[in-house]
Amino acid sequence: MFNSKFGSIPKFYVRAPGRVNIIGEHIDYCGYSVLPMAVEQDVLIAVEPVKTYALQLANTNPLYPDFSTSANNIQIDKTKPLWHNYFLCGLKGIQEHFGLSNLTGMNCLVDGNIPPSSGLSSSSALVCCAGLVTLTVLGRNLSKAKLIEFSPLRATDVKLPSGAVFVIANSCVEMNKAATSHFNIRVMECRLAAKLLAKYKSLQWDKVLRLEEVQAKLGISLEEMLLVTEDALHPEPYNPEEICRCLGISLEELRTQILSPNTQDVLIFKLYQRAKHVYSEAARVLQFKKICEEAPENMVQLLGELMNQSHMSCRDMYECSCPELDQLVDICRKFGAQGSRLTGAGWGGCTVSMVPADKLPSFLANVHKAYYQRSDGSLAPEKQSLFATKPGGALEIPASSCILR
Repeated sequence: MFNSKFGSIPKFYVRAPGRVNIIGEHIDYCGYSVLPMAVEQDVLIAVEPVKTYALQLANTNPLYPDFSTSANNIQIDKTKPLWHNYFLCGLKGIQEHFGLSNLTGMNCLVDGNIPPSSGLSSSSALVCCAGLVTLTVLGRNLSKAKLIEFSPLRATDVKLPSGAVFVIANSCVEMNKAATSHFNIRVMECRLAAKLLAKYKSLQWDKVLRLEEVQAKLGISLEEMLLVTEDALHPEPYNPEEICRCLGISLEELRTQILSPNTQDVLIFKLYQRAKHVYSEAARVLQFKKICEEAPENMVQLLGELMNQSHMSCRDMYECSCPELDQLVDICRKFGAQGSRLTGAGWGGCTVSMVPADKLPSFLANVHKAYYQRSDGSLAPEKQSLFATKPGGALEIPASSCILR
């Protein structure tokens, strides 16, 4: 296909895997650690550097149209989540990191088998892959020190139970978080909750952006932060006027200094529920890691219980599930999963289930029959919808930054 597109053959290939978040949902942008694991599904890019400045992108999937531009005039339209923008983000990140003004052109053909909008980080894999492509074309390397500076993340290996297998099941409900307000509203609700909690504890609330900052400034445990949340916030939704009264600011100050353009018209904010989810989910990540390190005999059962609690919190407190995900989680638990939960942003996408290895064949058969064997044929093919990934290790990744999209 590369030859038919560009009339030549690729010079090299670059691969980046997708990933599944085992536990730790919607807490990274609040300052807390998450626990992802790489999956076998990946993004693969065939590349041919050219002597012109032309950047030509093609995709093996006909749903994603070809794109071309000048490598020295990269413009990213943030208002449209087009597939090629993710490639441009990776390229531009490397360009800005090295302070380069002139980039060589290239022909790139993108392929991949990560289900899109499924919570398995297909877009992140494409960004990473594009960054690696750019590095290779330029003949550059990122040392470990520079990589940490470029993307300030720390990673710790977590040894997962050898007697269990993680199974990914796609609900076949697509949710593109870059094209919806749900995600941005949740980020803002967490920010507002952090400010109200800081104000309640007489901290300098106007400088606080993340829930973790409140805990750090108070120097207390996550369990104690849950108690503070109970005292400081009420379960009933807040309207903008009440938030202003709590903070002692005007509506205009709230709109112009705190709310993002895409949340300025929101009428209610569920601050109590969002804070409760974040602090309890952050505690579950630490408990999950501790159990993996201590490896008790009932390790799989204990980890499964944490995954089940995580889904309940995502469903009831963060409200990022959907009926299909809840149904799929129930089916997975019914047929032998010790733990099952939504993964990724939610509102569609995938579940991740921890299944004892000896139950895997019957589990896959039963889940396929119960959820995917529909007479109308409306669901995606099983090959991309239901698959097992054996745990070798996972990474505990502390706080990553997030900007409102």
